[in-house]
Amino acid sequence: MGFAEALVYIIQTLGSLYLFVVLLRFILQLVRADFYNPLSQFTVKATQPLLKPLRRVIPGIAGLDLSSLVLAIALQLLLMVITLTLLGYGVGGVILQLLVWSLIAVASLMLKVFFFALMGSVILSWVAPGSHNPAAQLINQICEPLLAPFRKLMPNLGGLDISPIFAIMAIHLFDRFVLGNIAMSTAMPTQLAPFM
Repeated sequence: MGFAEALVYIIQTLGSLYLFVVLLRFILQLVRADFYNPLSQFTVKATQPLLKPLRRVIPGIAGLDLSSLVLAIALQLLLMVITLTLLGYGVGGVILQLLVWSLIAVASLMLKVFFFALMGSVILSWVAPGSHNPAAQLINQICEPLLAPFRKLMPNLGGLDISPIFAIMAIHLFDRFVLGNIAMSTAMPTQLAPFM
């Protein structure tokens, strides 16, 4: 059993890294980030081999790259099937549940991307405000659409922006009480918890 668990760990880690890159490509297009940014270009080149054939079948809608979202869900589904199979669980009768669990896990990962982007944005605002670093610019571009509604609701506090606090709270509450409850109500196995 030790070898199977080690193999699961390796597959989950490497698969989740690539899944993160695929989902990041979707998010970058969702927030209309600068695709000439070197980090955006890396994301495009890393995902292009799998997305190119999918694009022929799945068109974009309203400027959104749906093929990257479908690829992220398919990769998540594959990772879950591999994980459960290596741990000795049958997956034949739970394919529909696996699809639901994949949707939940991809939504959770998307929230984590926004959460860590917000944390990075807050730290950068303290240590390197107005930085022209490609990573800093990309983080700000990811955060801006999320923060804009909160900034409209927040009073002006003389240059102190507390909107990230409320955005982080909203992300945490949605992840814990909405996605967490959906995962529990669909009987998501604890072996798939690393994907949440």
